[in-house]
Amino acid sequence: MRIELRTILLGGLLASTVLPGCATSSPAPDAAPAAASPSDNATPPGTAIASAHGLATEAGLETIRAGGNAFDAAIAVSSTLSVVEPIGSGLGGGGFFLLHEAGSGEEVFLDAREIAPAAATPEAYLDENGDLDRDRATNGPWSAGIPGLPAALVMLARDYGKLPLSTSLAPAIRIARDGFPVYGRLERGYARRAEVMERYRGTREVFLADGDPPQVGEVLKQPDLARTLGLLAEKGFDGFYKGDVADKLLASVEEEGGHWTAAELAGYEVRKREPIEFDYGDWHIVTAPPPSSGGVALAEMLQILEPWDLAALDDAKRTHLIVEAMRRAYRDRTIYLGDPDFVEMPLQMLTAPAYAAGLRATIHPDKATPSDLLSGQPVPLEDDETTHFSIIDGDGNRVSATQTVNLTYGSGLVAPGTGVILNNEMDDFALKPGTPNAFGVMGFDANAVEAGKRMLSSMTPTIIESDDAVAILGAPGGSRIITEVLLGILGYDAGLDAQQVAALPRIHHQWMPDAIAAEPDALDADTIKSLEAMGHTVNAGEGTWGNLQTVEWDKRSDKLSGGTDPRNPVGTTDVLLED
Repeated sequence: MRIELRTILLGGLLASTVLPGCATSSPAPDAAPAAASPSDNATPPGTAIASAHGLATEAGLETIRAGGNAFDAAIAVSSTLSVVEPIGSGLGGGGFFLLHEAGSGEEVFLDAREIAPAAATPEAYLDENGDLDRDRATNGPWSAGIPGLPAALVMLARDYGKLPLSTSLAPAIRIARDGFPVYGRLERGYARRAEVMERYRGTREVFLADGDPPQVGEVLKQPDLARTLGLLAEKGFDGFYKGDVADKLLASVEEEGGHWTAAELAGYEVRKREPIEFDYGDWHIVTAPPPSSGGVALAEMLQILEPWDLAALDDAKRTHLIVEAMRRAYRDRTIYLGDPDFVEMPLQMLTAPAYAAGLRATIHPDKATPSDLLSGQPVPLEDDETTHFSIIDGDGNRVSATQTVNLTYGSGLVAPGTGVILNNEMDDFALKPGTPNAFGVMGFDANAVEAGKRMLSSMTPTIIESDDAVAILGAPGGSRIITEVLLGILGYDAGLDAQQVAALPRIHHQWMPDAIAAEPDALDADTIKSLEAMGHTVNAGEGTWGNLQTVEWDKRSDKLSGGTDPRNPVGTTDVLLED
């Protein structure tokens, strides 16, 4: 969908017109004048949720009405997205949950990334000629890591929620059982992956149940997935990682030629990690640590940019500086980052203002830095088919969560009798150093596959706060996730509201390939000409990308609002005010 936006990219007075029909929340009535002190509004006036599907947003609000908090709502939203967005996430995948617990003030990052099974040695992904077997790396059982998402839902309910897990999972169970209308992205995605998906018995049973592929307007019912969710609700961790569901997952992987063990499933653990925190202007940023590369990259980019008054610069100079910050951060994510349980990383150095200052000093104000002057090799990244949701509740609890099965419909393999589509995250490892993955990018030793290791990710759930506002944001988009979040933060800093931030036109540079990608209308002709004169290659007018979901609490006016990406017509945001 073309986003008709005419904008000065992230300028001080950013004029932006959103397409008619874009989902927006109904903000709370003014509870205080605009000049009110932030201390007058200690907690939000209700709950705001933004997600990639209206049924998921409503599921979250249903749990709030039942007496739950943001963490209960997160379970409902996540599990419902697993039902209605099988193209991008599900119980057979993983995710990152960035939490702020209002009562304790604790910031915690739940790492529910998939892990490599022991059978997944580098040699297992080579063909008879010693080359990377692309089909095995991206399709079927060998492409799948041990899922983490169900364990995260159990932990959220046990450690942070107010409601029983069964209550928070109830909307997802109902929707899986009764069905939901197929929408365009599901139909198009299936058409692209049909050859792979129709190889597998369990997948055919779900998506060809009526004799033909999913079509817009049809109702897709998933009774096996409803049963799996029911067992998770009844038995918690053991309902998925042990017993009947686990047996069926193991049997399916074996049936299709792969190998997992019962001990690997039963031994899965969510890791609680310390988020990355830093300041940018008046904002305090809390974001994702490794195995996400996003937080480190955000810290580098924003701290490189901080001394410049971006609003005072012309479009070309502003874009040039943002791109040069992107270039340097993406180079560093390549060299240093991996699973912190396996790799030692200089995080203190990479996120330090002094380090950013050193990188800033290498930026020529009027000339592009050729990327081939910065050594290294790119690493694997997620596909665009990931999903994100953002939540804040009336107590001030916050959730920023991104979850995925990697490529479109993951591995394409649904384990028969479970309704669970398995991820294909193994391709996010450097399965053969120096060999491009599905996205044409290469890996290195820090992200080499090992038993029990988590693959590097670019998912970047983030929470930002100033004296005047709190905003929660994140997005899918593969390698472009990090720059989507960067531009969103800069948009909030420029004074945009949540919906304007979600609709912002996007630019991206990831060091390699050495080119600026730009959505339609992100850069005007004069700006492109100036950037090219500086030595940049500009791919202007690319298709749109991403699906940013964000919520904001304006402490001054005590208003809640949300923004859902107009590139995704089924996404919604909504506000539920407290009585």
